[in-house]
This record gives sequence, structure tokens and C-alpha cells, in this order.
Amino acid sequence: MTENSTQYPVRVDASLDTSLSRGLWLVKWLLLIPHYIVLAFLWVAFVVLSVVAFFAILVTGRYPRPLFEFNVGVLRWTWRVHYYGYGALGTDRYPPFTLDDVPDYPAHLDVPYPERLSRGLVLVKWWLLALPHYLILALFVGGGIWIGTRSGESGVWDDGWGAGGLVALLVLIAGVVLLFTGRYPSAIYDFVLGMDRSVIRPT
Repeated sequence: MTENSTQYPVRVDASLDTSLSRGLWLVKWLLLIPHYIVLAFLWVAFVVLSVVAFFAILVTGRYPRPLFEFNVGVLRWTWRVHYYGYGALGTDRYPPFTLDDVPDYPAHLDVPYPERLSRGLVLVKWWLLALPHYLILALFVGGGIWIGTRSGESGVWDDGWGAGGLVALLVLIAGVVLLFTGRYPSAIYDFVLGMDRSVIRPT
């Protein structure tokens, strides 16, 4: 399934591979370790440059284009890794190591450069206006499964975070179905892709 949104400036597209390996998803975590290492450094740079961009927008009303291109590139790279890995399992094609768009790769992210931005809005949109999105994201990717554990001799129950989020749960179900049937359930794919878009767009 491919979607090209013309109404929202952040375009997040993907297409499901027609033939996915039944068992490759079991070892993708290992294959993705090099990407995780590189992305860890890229995301540190992303956060630092976002702070710089925040003050640049506040003062000038403009997002410095080199910073914008780099940050979009980090999001683009992250989306490809996410789509290949456990954010979707939508392709078996190994993601390339690049910030640039790769036209023939099945996952794409693009954001048009904004010529002007509101200097006042930048003060509130990253926390106040985005709060409803953060609550939804907590359910999609960080909701987790809370497990009660008994603490010591007192018998008091403490909460311990297990794992999860709705995306992870559905991707796991899709992986199990794929393992036994060789097919990715289309209804799960559409739902996962929609949630992935909802996660990426507020970023």
C-alpha cells in the first residue's frame, strides 16, 4: 500500500514487499545493530541542531536550511530502519546508510522546506500544541504492559514495566502470521502504517 498525502506537509510513504521471508524478521535485530549505532550519534546531533534551529526561528523566523536538511535526513534514515525492522517489518531490503532519499527503496519520508515560520508559535507548538499527539504516541509506541511484582517480605505490589506499545504488539502478531503462512496480513499492515505515520509526523 502506498499513500501520498497532499494535505499534510510531512509525507510518509511505504509499500509492502510482495514476497517477505518467513523467518528473516527473527534476526533483523542483529542485522540492524550497525544502523542503531550510527543513528544513536545522528540523534544526538538531531537534538542539538533542533535546539539551535529553535533559537534561529525565534530570532529570524527561518529554519536554517542546512540544519533542516540534516534533521529531515535523520528522520528519513530512521523511518527506513523502522520500516525494515520492528516498526513494520514491511520489507526485507536492507536499508541504505544515507540521509538522502533513495527513490527505489520502499519507504520514503519527505518534508518541504518552510520558507517562513512563526516566531511566536515555536514557543508553544513543541510542547503545548503537541501534547495530544504525545498522549497518542504513548499508546502507539510506549504504552507498555504493566506487570505487578511483589516486593520483599512486606507483600506490597510494585509496578514494573514489561514491554510494548500497540505498534510492537501488532508487528509481533504480523511476524508470527508471516512465519507460519508466508503472508503479511493486509489489515494489520494498514493499521501499523497508519500508526507509524502518526508517530513520525509530530516529530
